[in-house]
Amino acid sequence: MTVEEYNSCVEDHADGLYRFILKSIKDSAKAEDIVQDSFEKLWRKVREVSYAKSKSYLFSTAYHTMIDVIRKDGRMEHFSGENPEGPANEKHYSDLAEILHRALEMLPHVQRTLILLRDYEGYAYSEIGEITGLNESQVKVYIYRGRIFLKHYLGSLQAVI
Repeated sequence: MTVEEYNSCVEDHADGLYRFILKSIKDSAKAEDIVQDSFEKLWRKVREVSYAKSKSYLFSTAYHTMIDVIRKDGRMEHFSGENPEGPANEKHYSDLAEILHRALEMLPHVQRTLILLRDYEGYAYSEIGEITGLNESQVKVYIYRGRIFLKHYLGSLQAVI
């Protein structure tokens, strides 16, 4: 990869990478650090990584760095399967984005990450598997389970509106 390609890679992927990490850890300073570390790691391997594979390399690196940060902070989330706040229709919100954000926060970390990669960033199952180190079947199962939880949490459209 040339210096021009690296600079183009920064311009093309920095925002998407930051959004992905920020949605997962909800700390803008840590998200910025993780994105910066990811680009630094890419720079160290600039001769080994082709421009065509740079996006996948960056998301994989950022994902693994994020996991390390979460482990270091001891903030691994555990999912009990119950909604501690009760059903979503008890509170009447009109902002669907806020409801979706709250629902995503309730998912286990792995499911939230996979749903963000698939539905927000548009990655294919095989690409998500490469990024996270899971096989394609595991990716599909986690995404399915996460979507089922989201479906039950969100309920019907009348409950949201």
